[in-house]
This record gives sequence, structure tokens and C-alpha cells, in this order.
Amino acid sequence: MELHIVSEANRCLNCKKPMCQQGCPIHTSIPQVIQLFKQNKHTEAGQILFENNPLSAICALICNHEQQCAGHCVLGKKSTPVHFSSIENYISEMYLDRMTLPKPELKGKKVAVIGAGPAGIAAAITLASQGYGVTIFEWHSQIGGIMRYGIPEFRLPKSLLARYQKLLEAMGIQIRLNTTIGTVLLIDNLFRDGYASVFIGTGAEKPRCLGIQGESLGNVHFGLNYLANPAAHPLGNTVAVIGMGNAAMDVARTALRNGSRRVILFSRDNTIAASSNEVDYARLDGAEFVFGKQIHHITEKGPVFQNAIMDESGTVTGYEDALELVEADSTIISISQVPRTKLVRTTDGLQSTEGGVLIVDENYMTTRPGVFAAGDVVTGAKTVVHAVEGAKNAAFAMMRYMEQNG
Repeated sequence: MELHIVSEANRCLNCKKPMCQQGCPIHTSIPQVIQLFKQNKHTEAGQILFENNPLSAICALICNHEQQCAGHCVLGKKSTPVHFSSIENYISEMYLDRMTLPKPELKGKKVAVIGAGPAGIAAAITLASQGYGVTIFEWHSQIGGIMRYGIPEFRLPKSLLARYQKLLEAMGIQIRLNTTIGTVLLIDNLFRDGYASVFIGTGAEKPRCLGIQGESLGNVHFGLNYLANPAAHPLGNTVAVIGMGNAAMDVARTALRNGSRRVILFSRDNTIAASSNEVDYARLDGAEFVFGKQIHHITEKGPVFQNAIMDESGTVTGYEDALELVEADSTIISISQVPRTKLVRTTDGLQSTEGGVLIVDENYMTTRPGVFAAGDVVTGAKTVVHAVEGAKNAAFAMMRYMEQNG
């Protein structure tokens, strides 16, 4: 493993204009990190990675590298791009065990972070490192959000999330699990109890439904619910998955790893929303792909489709009237997810769009003064690294707000 990483580092051209860095949503200083690694300055490299992206150890495993850092590497135009993710993973894993915790001057101000997913964790670390007292409120029994309940173990080991929980606690961050803000406790109560500002990073954990007949049947599941606890969903031998995004690939691969013998993914046109790497892994695991199938309704025997009518360019121009049943023991709907609306319904002045995402200004402040938000609850379902980028920006905006408001 180490020899492979050294070989990858030696392939880096140390470009004066690093396209890899521009391709990274959080603009990691990739050439600088690689040069420090080659000089055996692993701690310095790890510090740069962590300060830029507190979840670098996680992003190294689950980012869409082929469209980000690796996808922008100049070597990839004619050959194989540098796989920085393996270098980042090695350095970041090591740094988590060796890092010296910051000891900032305490500001004497408390901040509430709602949600312990990627945005919430990134915001909490950023704020705590600058001397703010942080309390995280998480409605699940464990931290991680979508990283724990939406990404399979074979892609992201839960032991890594446990290490992050220890880090949060070591930084003095308090974590209240099994606590939902918007029911017994409200955002108004947080301000009442002396929190100077509030960060919302609750993500998008509500599965998007199709609105068709059959979604409530006993052998029909939503992808996000299935990934949260696969063992609780006996699927049978044949599984139909509606959708071809990255989450659908995780669903298919998880089902095959949990006893299902045949998993078929369906797309209503000729496109696949998932990254090519995730598609390749799903094919390797044995998943099948079927295109041009518009879901009409679902029965206990399986989903029922209409076949797409396409022109010469492959564009869907309509669907046939005839219906086709595809027999399956279970059907899983995995087409996307949206934010929950509990906080909007229980907080005066907090507004969202019709799609459910919170409305924020250029400083990540919501329509309720003192309440900030970032991540999927603002952007809709995106990647972990996008959530981290937004959360960091929001955290610094919160600091400016608190300093300006006493």
C-alpha cells in the first residue's frame, strides 16, 4: 500500500497552475500536500489537509474523484491521472492519530449545531477550533448523518466515524444524541438558553417518493431507509431498484452483499446519474442495468413499467401505452432525497423554498436572524465535500455575526 502511494506521489508534475486543486470543491492544496509527503513531512501535510477539510479522511474514501481531483489532473488527458485520494487517505488517517488539538483562546460564547452529519461536524470543528463553545444536537443515536445511515460499510467504515466522535469530544464539543430540535426543544429555546447563534446542518434525509400506486406495499422500500439498516429489510432473491444515481448503486451493491441473488436497476431514459466508477463497481458486483423504463405503478409481484419511445439520438419522446410487469420479490425506490420540514414548521421566521431547502443569503444566514445553515439542507442532495465547504464558510460567517452582535 505504502509503495503504491509513493509511486503515485512521484508521478505528480507539481503544476504551477494545479487543475486538480481547481477541480476539488474545497480547493485542497494538492501539489503542496504531495510535496510535503515526498519530504516525509507527513504531520505538516496532514495539518494542511485537516485545516482545509476537517473530513479529509472521509472524503478521501467517498469523493467522486474521477470528476474532481483525478478528473482534472493534466496527466489524465493522455495517460492515467494521479490518484491523490490514496495519498490523502494515508496522510489523513495517520494525522487523526497524531494531531495536536488546538488550544484557542476561549470566546465565552456558545453555539448550537443541529445535525451531526458532514455539515454539522465540519461546522462544529471549525467553530470549536476558534474558541467557541459548541453543542451538537443529533436526532439519531449516533453521529454521522448520511455518512453513517446512507453510505455502506464497505465504502465508509463506521470505525472512522467513531474516531471522529472521539475527536469532537476531545475538542470539548458536547454531543446530545437522540435529541430532535423542532419537537420538545425548539430553536427559540436555544436562544433562550444563551446560544449566540445556531447552525442547521440537518441534511436531506427524507426519501423522495414517486407518488404512484403501490409505494405503501410491504415489499416496497425507499433506498435511504434500506441503507440505514439493511438487516431490517429482507428483500428476497430478486430486487428491482428504481433509479441509477450513486445512492442506487449503493443500494444494489448492499442488496447483493446481503443475500439477494439478482438486482436490476431501472432508468426511464438512456442515462445514468451515478459516477462511472460507482457504476463499474456495481456491475462488478453483479448488478444489472435496464434502460428506457418509466415506472407506472408497483404491485406485490413487482414494478410495472411503460417502455420509452426514443428518437435516433436516444432522446425520450414519449412512452408506450402497454404496461410490462417485471417480477421481483422487492422493489426499492432510490431517486433522491429532500430535507425534512420540522424546523421550518416550528421556527418563526425560518423559510424554505417549495422544494424544502432552507433559504440563505450570501453569508449563509437563513431568514431567521442568528440562524445559519449549509449542506444538503440548503443545496439539496449533493456530496460530503460540498457540505463541508459550505459548513466552513457558514462557520466563519457565524463568527463575524457573533463578534458584530456582542
